[in-house]
Amino acid sequence: MSYPKKSLGQNFLIDKNIVNKILNLTDFKNKNILEIGSGKGALTEKIIKKNPKSLILFEKDFNLAKKLELKYSKEKYIKIINEDFLMSKLNSFKKKYIVIGNLPYNISSQILIKILKEKNLSNKYFDLIFMFQKELGNKIIGKFPSKNYGRLSIIANLKLKISNKFLVSANCFYPVPKVTSMVIHFKPKKKLNFKIKKISNLEKVTNILWSNKRKMINKNIKKILNEQKLKKIPNLNTTFRPENIKPEIYYRITELYEMS
Repeated sequence: MSYPKKSLGQNFLIDKNIVNKILNLTDFKNKNILEIGSGKGALTEKIIKKNPKSLILFEKDFNLAKKLELKYSKEKYIKIINEDFLMSKLNSFKKKYIVIGNLPYNISSQILIKILKEKNLSNKYFDLIFMFQKELGNKIIGKFPSKNYGRLSIIANLKLKISNKFLVSANCFYPVPKVTSMVIHFKPKKKLNFKIKKISNLEKVTNILWSNKRKMINKNIKKILNEQKLKKIPNLNTTFRPENIKPEIYYRITELYEMS
């Protein structure tokens, strides 16, 4: 019997109704699927019944990965990778995928950022369907202006649009976590309005400006752009706090920063 490992943030989804609700978000038939954190295979078993074209299962836990290998060893279209997804090289996957996962809470934002750092998302992914801790999920979907608006929503909204979301009770997992979860369904934007070369630069810009989120940005903005470049952003008010600035202005700041 496999016991959940706290070190890996394992909370196994056991509610079949929630599994079905997640898998009803998009069409898996004849698509290439990549599942992150397959665990005991609650989602995996249902995905297989949807007749995917291929299925890649990422599972960091050695014992769980071995059990998945034994269970699906005869299925040639299924590949199990016993590896930390954060360490994987996504450019080695040449097909277009639906990516799905009940993500470990402790690394879920890192997984999302890793995918966002990929170029041409709309050419590589049909859909991204992820489970997050509710508090983090709210930060990802937080719109301007709202209390949840911040760095994560700015970064995520550059390349992704939110298609669906719903909450999942803690009682739907084993062991029962102390928090509510949120499923978010993303679709990559086909057309990007800003030419940001690297997400890491947007991370840096937002990190500098949000480091003192209750103060005006007039001092921190000078760490990013000189006076000449600041004049190229007519809608930027340096007396504003970070929360008062629209995502589009952060993207423009990053474009100008990349030109330096």
